[in-house]
Amino acid sequence: MRLLIKNARLLDARGERGVADVFIVEGRVTFSPTQVDQVVEGKGRYLLPGFLDLHAHLREPGEESKEDLSTGLLAAARGGYTDVVSMPNTVPPVDTPEAVAALRKRASALGLARLHPAAALTEGQEGRRITEAARLQAAGAVLLTDDGRTNEDAGLLALGLIQAGAFELPVAVHAEDASLRRDGVMNQGRVSEALGLPGNPSEAEAARIARDLEVLRYALRRGPARLHIQHLSTHRGLELLREAKRVGLPVTAEATPHHLTLTEEALRSLDPIYKVAPPLRTEEDREALIQGLLEGTIDAIATDHAPHTLAEKERDLLRAPFGIPNLEVAFPLLYTELHVKRGFPLKRLVELFTDGPRKVLGLPPIHLEEGAEASLTLIDPSPRPVEPSSFASKAKFSPWAGWVLEGWPVLTLVEGRAVYRLE
Repeated sequence: MRLLIKNARLLDARGERGVADVFIVEGRVTFSPTQVDQVVEGKGRYLLPGFLDLHAHLREPGEESKEDLSTGLLAAARGGYTDVVSMPNTVPPVDTPEAVAALRKRASALGLARLHPAAALTEGQEGRRITEAARLQAAGAVLLTDDGRTNEDAGLLALGLIQAGAFELPVAVHAEDASLRRDGVMNQGRVSEALGLPGNPSEAEAARIARDLEVLRYALRRGPARLHIQHLSTHRGLELLREAKRVGLPVTAEATPHHLTLTEEALRSLDPIYKVAPPLRTEEDREALIQGLLEGTIDAIATDHAPHTLAEKERDLLRAPFGIPNLEVAFPLLYTELHVKRGFPLKRLVELFTDGPRKVLGLPPIHLEEGAEASLTLIDPSPRPVEPSSFASKAKFSPWAGWVLEGWPVLTLVEGRAVYRLE
């Protein structure tokens, strides 16, 4: 199909590129007029490169009652994502080349957002034996991680970094010291003390980041290695990351929409919808993360999309699972809360959804230029409320329900093929 997106405002990580008619022919961008089968009005809308999410839990295999590839990848497409990295903490974990290949095959048949599976760093995510990086990479794994669990054995993490590095795979870590985190269900501080709930201290994250950076230094003595810090949530963690980058360590990091827009104060409601791991932190932490995005210390925004059944999420705070769904609202949420309300540069915001995560995986950028891959998203600034009941995700709840947001995706293309269009 040949498509014309008419009068669109072009924007990529390099900045605004003006207003133009963009023709999509054989999966590529061209600005040369040609006969088309369909026209999409782009006036007043931004045309951007498609987003890449470094961190989504799609629950398949094993927990399809919460999410499956069809609902998760459609939710991604509706959120403007053309590419999604799925976490391996499924049932059973994705820890073999066969499991990676099976996921890619099923996702490809769906024809939605493209799936890039992450594979487990250790067999069964049990923290005992390293998986086979070479075979996992050959099967299509794009990074290794035991996300959902913390890597308690520093020597095993070092070995994982060394072996993954030999095949140009980053190792992503859930940076929390389990012995400090213990049974915390929210940030440890004045709110947890007021509510009488067990807290997870910011030092749990900082202590583990500090250790993992030293492990990275050790691994680099043996060869190439790359460390990626997932869902950074604290001011102190950011300081450690900043210093590591200053001295040239090959480390990257992501921040999530919830840590950028919510704080521990939301837990005063005792609503488990706000229960996430790592927990929502203080306003000081939130502001520090935003500064980290601006200055380039944090490389990408990742959703940590974590769907659960409503029955699970409606348990009390002590028993409800950690996590929220946010693939469908991540960009409009941050477009509104950071760009519209705070003047956060739109160019940088787009970079954090596009070039930033692609660089973490070693992928080339997609820019709006002649011959570029037509994996794109069209963004409409018109406001509308968050309505969880209309989510494509099976998890039809949201901490941002009812918030009026701008910047919603209305069209998502993967190699020129429409995987989502708002009718």
